[in-house]
This record gives sequence, structure tokens and C-alpha cells, in this order.
Amino acid sequence: MRPARRLTLTDEVYEAVRAQVMDHVVAPGARINIDALARELRVSPTPVREALARLEADGLVRKRPLVGYTATGLLTRDEFDELVDMRLILESAAARRAADRRREIDIDRLRDAADLPGPVPDTQGYASIAAFTAQDARFHHLLAEESGNRMLHDAVVRLRPHLHLFRLHFPTTHYQTSEAEHHRIVDAVAAGDPDRAADAVRDHLLAARARHLPHFRQA
Repeated sequence: MRPARRLTLTDEVYEAVRAQVMDHVVAPGARINIDALARELRVSPTPVREALARLEADGLVRKRPLVGYTATGLLTRDEFDELVDMRLILESAAARRAADRRREIDIDRLRDAADLPGPVPDTQGYASIAAFTAQDARFHHLLAEESGNRMLHDAVVRLRPHLHLFRLHFPTTHYQTSEAEHHRIVDAVAAGDPDRAADAVRDHLLAARARHLPHFRQA
């Protein structure tokens, strides 16, 4: 077992490098120089390599033979549409199954996860939305977990949509509307109504899609 101090350092480096990728300090497609990054963060190359391995699992960086690590490109419009389509399939099914299992799941835990924090004061860029992003992901992952289907849950988690979407664009209207949409999903699950739960997820994902679309028009 590694010492807690080492684990804390690795986590800190991971968060620092992830913020650089999310904020485009490391530009999409740019090569990542491990030694330069280690000097910048004042750490050895080892925790940087460990952080990059985790970011590769997140889909935020890519390791290529003879090149090393590069930041992944931003979602194209076609990839964005494919991601939304996949989420509609998976997460609607998860909500339907969760509603069917109403008596077996912890509704209070799901309701707590539906709450979303606002922007972090006195911060900019990814730092201001990191808490929102993490909690939003937690809600969707928990909903998939409550489906009772481990493979369905794993598929939802592997998509990492929150990192990819909010790296691309963060509509401020998410702050006003996403939490209310989450609670409509929870209400439907709590009522044990599979059709209503699936519809609530669909409405939420399509509304989120509409909030992101202006980015592609501007681009």
C-alpha cells in the first residue's frame, strides 16, 4: 500500500493537469511534455505519468506510439450527437429500471445527489464549475447504479459525458435548470412510474443538448 501522502500528491497532480486540459491551457491535440509539466508543478515525473494514465481513462488525453501523450480533440458536432443518442438509450433505460425497483433503492440518497452547487466564488474557468460537474456526474452515475444492472452502470460511467461536454462548453443556464430537471427524474422514480422516469430523463438530456447547441453554431 502506498503512503497516504503519495496518494494525496498524485490526486493533486491529477486535478491540476485535468484543469489545464479542461481550460485548454493544454490545447486540444497538443502534445504534453511530462518533464516540463513536472517542473511547472514542482513534482517528479512519476505523479505526472500517473495523472496522465488516469486522464487517458477519462478520455481527456491519448497516448500514441513515438509521440507520447496528447490532449484529445474536442467533440465534433457528429460526436456530440452520437454521445447524446447513447445517453438517451442508456440513461432512459436506467431510470426505467430504477423506477421498477422503487422499493429496493434509497430515494433520499438519489434526491440529495440531484441537488447541484452553483459557481464557486472568486474562481474562473474549470475551477468555477468543477463542483457542479462532479455532482452532476454523481447524480447520473447513481441513477444508473440504482438500475441494479452493473453493466448498464459501467457503460454510463465509461462515457464520461460531463468531462467532454463541459470541456467543450458550459452554458450558464445549467445552473438554473439542471437541478429542477434532476428532481423531476427523482420524483418519477419515487412514484414507481417507469414511463414517467424514462420521459423525465429524455426531457433532461434533450434540454441539455439544446443548451449546448449554440456553441456549434458559433463555432
